[in-house]
Amino acid sequence: MTQQEAEQVTTEFIARIEGIDGAGIFQNNILAALGMFVPGFGVGLGIYSGVSTGMVFNAFALVYPSLAGVSPLSVLATPFGVLEVFAYGLAISRSGILVHHFIRRKPWRQYIVITLIEIGVVLAALLIGAQIEGQEIQNAENAQ
Repeated sequence: MTQQEAEQVTTEFIARIEGIDGAGIFQNNILAALGMFVPGFGVGLGIYSGVSTGMVFNAFALVYPSLAGVSPLSVLATPFGVLEVFAYGLAISRSGILVHHFIRRKPWRQYIVITLIEIGVVLAALLIGAQIEGQEIQNAENAQ
């Protein structure tokens, strides 16, 4: 990624998240997570999401040299990061499991209940994570 591309990515990202709160974070995260439950497609969406996140992180590291030494995995040091990774991992794994069930032609009643339970768990994890992240953003804005 060139410096100019990195500056464009960071500018667009900052504009997109300006004024975002817990509800906005939840909406963004839940749309991605629900897509990750779709059999087969969910795995691809998860890969795309991971690569996109890495590209944004890389862009910020290029534009802000003080971030160059920060590991992208540092997001796992935050409660909301752990909850998001857990939720996305659960959704992506269910996507793969659903593909397996469809290939084996198992009756949908055998896996629909557990899938609905997992969707509920993902919703809860992302709701909690979004509230924590929104509060941290608000605290950071108030500190400035």
